[in-house]
Amino acid sequence: MALVACGLALMGCKSGNKKSLLPNVSGKAGEVLVVIEREQWEGNLGVAIREALAMDTPYLAQKEPLFVLSNVPAGSFNAMFKVHRNLLMININPQNQSNGVVYKNNIWAQPQAVVQINAADADEALALFSAASDTIAEFFEQSERDRIIANAKLYEESALQEPMRNVTGGIIHFPSGYRCRKFTEDFVWMADEKQYVQQYVMAYRYPVPTEGEVFSIENIIATRNHIMQENVPGMFEGSYMTTSTAEEPTTRSLRYKGRDFMETRGFWEVHGDFMGGPFVSHSFYSPDGKEIIVLEAFVFAPRYDKRQYLRQVEALLYSFEWNSPQKDEK
Repeated sequence: MALVACGLALMGCKSGNKKSLLPNVSGKAGEVLVVIEREQWEGNLGVAIREALAMDTPYLAQKEPLFVLSNVPAGSFNAMFKVHRNLLMININPQNQSNGVVYKNNIWAQPQAVVQINAADADEALALFSAASDTIAEFFEQSERDRIIANAKLYEESALQEPMRNVTGGIIHFPSGYRCRKFTEDFVWMADEKQYVQQYVMAYRYPVPTEGEVFSIENIIATRNHIMQENVPGMFEGSYMTTSTAEEPTTRSLRYKGRDFMETRGFWEVHGDFMGGPFVSHSFYSPDGKEIIVLEAFVFAPRYDKRQYLRQVEALLYSFEWNSPQKDEK
């Protein structure tokens, strides 16, 4: 436990260091290193961690874990492991002065996400993790998105801001490789198309519905299908994108940087063809409240796993910024 205690000391003193002095993180995108003793990793606590963080990613055709987990005991947690991009540290010690879940960034590297669970025993650690598992997963997820957004801003195709601004009133930061595939008064389609992997972001707007709940799944999908049929044709005559009914889409209400939106996840398919894949969209009011703005990300990669490709385009939706700064409320 000595190395974990050292870790706690570093976490407490880190604020005086300059971020620029930290090394870059190691590890692949979507990996989480769990610092935990073998006894706990093989017991109920390890089972709970794997069930929460390595669960099947929803709305993917193949089974892919939400995160790829690896583990190392505290005694082996040396400098090589400290620079990992995502760390979940389990600190079990009856002498801990304050127990709970701590979230930190950029402790030993940048851009790094660190979650530390301090508990007196394994049962308390399990209870703390179980209560915070959704928040922990979202913390690592947003950290992955933030890295993608930072890279997009570093290598941005700034010419794509104007068509996005004209449709939505805001911008998305697209990295090099994207191009504008279609642009109308109320619809824009951005694409990064490689030989076997295509990643897309679309945005559109429409008047606020006068019937039914504005953000009901029925309204969202009916409008989506109408707009896709008009704007996203397939390869063959009469074919067009629509929403798959093989698995019902789901929605949830989210808030990010002061902006409320309805997230929708599901599968898209092409009517009249054998193409499909996952999509995610964000639906929210325009600043004047008269229109609904929709940002949508989807991928087509039939030869490959899709979790990371979808995560990349979904992150771009989180880079959305209003053209005029909006009040950031919590």
